[in-house]
Amino acid sequence: MRVSTVDYHTAGEPFRIVLDGVPGIPGDTVAERRAIAIGAGGSATAPRPSELDAVRQLLVREPRGHAGMYGGFLVPPDDEEAHLGVLFWHKDGYSTACGHGTIALGAWAVDSGLVEAPEDGVARVRIDVPSGRVTALVHRAGGRTTGVTFRNVPSRVSALKLPVTTSRGTVEVAVAHSGACYASVSAAALGLAVEPAQLPELTAVGREIRELLADSEAVAHPTDARLSGVYGVVLYDELPSVGRWLNQRNVTVFADGQIDRSPCGSGTSARLAVLAAEGRLAPGQELRHESVIGTVFTGRVLAGGDPLDEGVVTEVTGTAHRTGEHTFVLESADELGTGFLL
Repeated sequence: MRVSTVDYHTAGEPFRIVLDGVPGIPGDTVAERRAIAIGAGGSATAPRPSELDAVRQLLVREPRGHAGMYGGFLVPPDDEEAHLGVLFWHKDGYSTACGHGTIALGAWAVDSGLVEAPEDGVARVRIDVPSGRVTALVHRAGGRTTGVTFRNVPSRVSALKLPVTTSRGTVEVAVAHSGACYASVSAAALGLAVEPAQLPELTAVGREIRELLADSEAVAHPTDARLSGVYGVVLYDELPSVGRWLNQRNVTVFADGQIDRSPCGSGTSARLAVLAAEGRLAPGQELRHESVIGTVFTGRVLAGGDPLDEGVVTEVTGTAHRTGEHTFVLESADELGTGFLL
């Protein structure tokens, strides 16, 4: 096995773009390809991975990756209106959305010449993902990419004050669908703070909340069952406002206990929708969203739409930087095979 990738990080969160070495993935749409990939062995419990999932495992597991690795397989878009499609993956399988990955893909599409871009101005990169079509607005100055704005599918709030009884007491949880389903809860309400030293406790309660909400009607997507179920739990701290910005810090616990090093792109979309539904964030007003490592996304809700009905369109802005180009190999005599997770 030989697989070529180019790696980026978006605000500290890795994103591994697979350029070569992936078997063909059948399906007429990106969403259908994801469903086929999962059915062919794209889960942590599959006893024998498919050829495709063996590539995912090779790239996300040690010694070539790690339990916090994230990436995507490039696939054809749903139609000619988009530039590319992508299947997002992590240590446990395939996700329906990934904001930080969309930001990295936008930067890569321009950096690689796949999409033409001006020396100064904005290039639009349209990307088909399992939850729909998203756009990366790639900002350019002096021939360099200076930032990327991720315009997501509409984000809709299904619950604002849902009581959930955890091992740390009963808390109120907000649930929003923003390409994936996110539950958000104040860390202070759980007796915690979003700090690196408290990551074990934050991870444990994030996994607990995800499990407790598994059967809740609020986590069911209204039109597409493939998007149902809590993907991530956003634990946030309120911070003093910075100028005209609302200011929060968060850590998102997603999949089976994975920690987002960035402020989480689609999770930020969910938070924007919740804040709009609470009347705390007006259209155009900006949220400064800080991660557990101190990196920052800024986000806003565009005018029009209702977060409690059809949803609102959000924009999340951050930076992505290339970290390396790799050719990974799996020798036939390697006793570890596609690797291991700790």
